[in-house]
Amino acid sequence: MRRPRWIAMLVLALAIAAIFAALGQWQLERAVSSGQVDDRPTETVEPLASLAVPQQPVLSAEAAQRVSTSGVFEPADYGILADRLNGGTSGFWVIGHLAVDEPGAPALAVALGWAPDREAAVSARDALAAEPRASAPQAIEGRYVDPDAPNVDDAEKAKGSDYDITTMSPAALVNIWTALGPDTDIYGGYVIAESAPAGLDVIDAPEPDRSVELNWLNIFYAVEWVIFAGFAVFLWYRLAKDAWEREKEELEELALEASAQPPIDHAIH
Repeated sequence: MRRPRWIAMLVLALAIAAIFAALGQWQLERAVSSGQVDDRPTETVEPLASLAVPQQPVLSAEAAQRVSTSGVFEPADYGILADRLNGGTSGFWVIGHLAVDEPGAPALAVALGWAPDREAAVSARDALAAEPRASAPQAIEGRYVDPDAPNVDDAEKAKGSDYDITTMSPAALVNIWTALGPDTDIYGGYVIAESAPAGLDVIDAPEPDRSVELNWLNIFYAVEWVIFAGFAVFLWYRLAKDAWEREKEELEELALEASAQPPIDHAIH
């Protein structure tokens, strides 16, 4: 092991082990970071205009934040969203298009309330649609959340019909709402209102789960890299020991061969 060749191989083995150890540390950091507690003050109400920007996706710093805004609901754009759970019970949402009281009146999708059956949802929707468009902005508070993935079928089937859409996607609602100007911007997320109109229940939108959940798959990978690092050093030791044992066996064989040869007679006849 003290020979230059094996010292050089030890340096190589340690370098490989260091790389594996660094990869293990990286996996461990990922496991811990993905389980860090979300300490954002999501329960402090923030103005929507200071938190999010229309035409932009919902960032992690914005998701599940309680917000406040104001605007006017468009009577023609109330709708029904099917297959929505509220306290573990499936039902329907009534949703609306809020023309936000900001320059350009950007559109914001709002989940107004929940009903356990479609008849109650339709009744509440029709009552809201029958109200004249308000002349003054209405204050809204709720939780700003990520949108659902858009469903192309929803947008196509809901045009000019009473079809219940199944995804809360502003990207799809753009193709359904009729009270949108050609240059109207739309918020990437939507708001779950904290109060519900008559005939609807408040939608359950609890505070985000702040418990720590470690990513055990990353921890498993980290342990694997540590094992690989130890194996690199063990492999060097095993190769060196094998070489030493081979040399020892060769020396023993030479010694046996030498002892088996007859003695040379040096006598002078």
